[in-house]
Amino acid sequence: MNPSTDHELLCRMALTRLMPLASDKQRALISELGSAAAVHDHRRHLRDILAPQVWRVADALGDIDTVLPRCEAELTYARAHGISVLTLGDAAYPARLAEAPDAPLVLYALGHCDFNVRHVVSIVGTRRCTDYGRELCRHLAADLQRALPSTLVVSGLAYGIDIAAHRACLDSGLPTAAVLAHGLDQIYPRLHRPIAIEMLRTGGLLTEYMSQTRPDKLNFVQRNRIVAAMADATVVVESAARGGSLITASLAFGYSREVFTFPGRTTDAASAGCNQLIRSQRAALVTSAADIISAMQWDADTTTAAAPRQQELFPNLTPDEAALADALRRHSGECALQPLAVALEWPVSRVMATAFTLEMKGVVAPQPGSSYRLRS
Repeated sequence: MNPSTDHELLCRMALTRLMPLASDKQRALISELGSAAAVHDHRRHLRDILAPQVWRVADALGDIDTVLPRCEAELTYARAHGISVLTLGDAAYPARLAEAPDAPLVLYALGHCDFNVRHVVSIVGTRRCTDYGRELCRHLAADLQRALPSTLVVSGLAYGIDIAAHRACLDSGLPTAAVLAHGLDQIYPRLHRPIAIEMLRTGGLLTEYMSQTRPDKLNFVQRNRIVAAMADATVVVESAARGGSLITASLAFGYSREVFTFPGRTTDAASAGCNQLIRSQRAALVTSAADIISAMQWDADTTTAAAPRQQELFPNLTPDEAALADALRRHSGECALQPLAVALEWPVSRVMATAFTLEMKGVVAPQPGSSYRLRS
């Protein structure tokens, strides 16, 4: 290991161990103190630095030294097995996912996948899919490959529509990646191991979990947010009235991503969820890849389209990031945390999380006294 470059990474890995299900707090801490290494350095005095409402977090981080050996072992394991450890701000980290407020601080990736290609589509659906659903996956993958052959298709390697989508992409020559609910030392379900291995050639596997993590039920729910946030659009192929794919669709909708679904007969239980998404206007009805491409305007050369001035200055900003950048400009380019929160009428935690993503994009720089400055 290279001590000068690995310490920050190990400290970030340690934060994910000590603060599971709290990626927003992890990012806010790093934004407040400047780095995960600084969190470690001040671990004995965090109560003196942080506000009283987050003292419980400060107490948890007092144990950071106890988990660092586990993180060192994981980093050694990853490098021995060709696993890339990605953290927010890395060029290879999925940029669309980084926009989400609950994006994982650390990800583990295996394979040869570019998560930042021009077009990314998530395909999800029921584990009890029908022949109709499998046929839709085959046509969708084949048509995407013909129209936009570099499109990355993301799913979860589960039974049903997930594995049908991965297989269809492999058959069509379309890159595909699976987001897992466990570490990269295993494949669940085991039956899908051959497909997962085949995916590594032109796609990959991605997870926020270290090795030796069991595929527990809660992990699958957490996994769904990554599937939703790392894509431009989520396509629900088949879904019962309840199920994980509807959770993924709801998450995608909440991240302001496009959601599409294929309709089914009113008597088909496997399409009940899809029909409900259409009825509630939380998903657009599509019948083919052409409908998706048209709705996303991917048949146009969007790289040369005129963009607003703010997007020229600061590319690929979320609405929150753009609002915070505007607030900083109104304060002559630099302002402290509390006045920004007042000006935007946001909780301080929201300002901190948004400032952190702007820092990762090179738009702002943290200053002493919990201030932020727009980079020129």
